[in-house]
Amino acid sequence: MDNGRINISCGNNLLVTLLTVLFVGLKLTDNIDWSWWWVLSPLWITAVFFVAWMLLSLWVNTKRRW
Repeated sequence: MDNGRINISCGNNLLVTLLTVLFVGLKLTDNIDWSWWWVLSPLWITAVFFVAWMLLSLWVNTKRRW
């Protein structure tokens, strides 16, 4: 039963966490010369997708009610 709840896969969260830890480790050991924006990109890209998904869900639900 769905109940309108959002199911976030554990695999996606694990991938984002591993990439972030890997990129931060590489940055701190001077193995990559990226800006911190790119080092932390797995976090902010995920946040942007989440906000976009929430806005789309709200928009669909308001259209459905009318």
